[in-house]
Amino acid sequence: MAIVEDMRRVVADDGIERLEKIRIGGIDQWVSIRGNDRRNPVLLMLHGGPGWVAMPTSWYFQRGWEEYFTVVQWDQRGAGKTYSANDPAQVAPTMTRERMTADTEEMVAWLRQEFGKDKIFVLGHSWGSYLGLELARRRPEWLHAYIGVGQISNAPESERRGWAWTLRQARQDGNAQAVEELQAIAPYAQGNDPVPLDSLFKQRKWLNHYGGMVHNRQGGDAEAAAIKLSPEYTDADLSGVWKGNEFSMEHLLAEVLTLDMSQVRELETPVFLFLGRHDRNVSSEVAAEWFATVKAPRKRLVWFEQSAHEVMNEEPGKTLVTLVQEVRPIAEAAGDSGR
Repeated sequence: MAIVEDMRRVVADDGIERLEKIRIGGIDQWVSIRGNDRRNPVLLMLHGGPGWVAMPTSWYFQRGWEEYFTVVQWDQRGAGKTYSANDPAQVAPTMTRERMTADTEEMVAWLRQEFGKDKIFVLGHSWGSYLGLELARRRPEWLHAYIGVGQISNAPESERRGWAWTLRQARQDGNAQAVEELQAIAPYAQGNDPVPLDSLFKQRKWLNHYGGMVHNRQGGDAEAAAIKLSPEYTDADLSGVWKGNEFSMEHLLAEVLTLDMSQVRELETPVFLFLGRHDRNVSSEVAAEWFATVKAPRKRLVWFEQSAHEVMNEEPGKTLVTLVQEVRPIAEAAGDSGR
């Protein structure tokens, strides 16, 4: 951990490296702010889950981003270091989509003021793509662009297609146990009713097994292990990661999987989608179908052919190149650039 911390230390002349808690939504919430040039455009990443924090694995995928953006990782309400910094009993009643959306607006407003920026970039991953899309819909004037990764569109349809795909893989594999468990939860995700979490976890167990979360891997174990190397996290923080993940899922996940964002047909800010070709966790196929219907000042869908749901970890080089070549020029054209 100390080796990773020293290796990625920001030593650039005009660099910034901050790890601190700030007051958002009436509670202490933790952010990491890193970059080689504080004049660069600000990019806020909204992690997935709910509760699957990106800060403790950002040492792996983010270092290159920091040469071109001031990158902000934020442990949301009920997750990661923010979970550990607050009394869960007091936070529990506030774990709602409305409060999380309001937190996101407060965070962006704080960043705009803190860095003297009219606009910033926001990248939303998975659950964070709901928050990011809501922000783009409500506050387009605050954004250079919105970047959706593992974008939620019609969540119930995504769940149905993920279940059907997984069942096909299990049958082709001759996996009698998987077929039995998947058929036992049928009909799965019918209508827009919440999916019982025990049914969801059975579906995810086998979906992950067949590479629907991380391409050609059986789930997210590698990323979970990488969290232990995080320079931002103490031993106490590490023990809180999984408690926060369970806490956030308990309060938000079932409702998240009822979301249908496909009614969003027009945005007033540029929008990019980074989609893993093999993503069955949040169906990239469904997201692409929705994206084809969206009107925006500028839009671009980029396929990541060797990725499933964890695009920035599965193809970090292509993620960086796409951010630099496709996304950052919007800020440059607006005069928000260190160069």
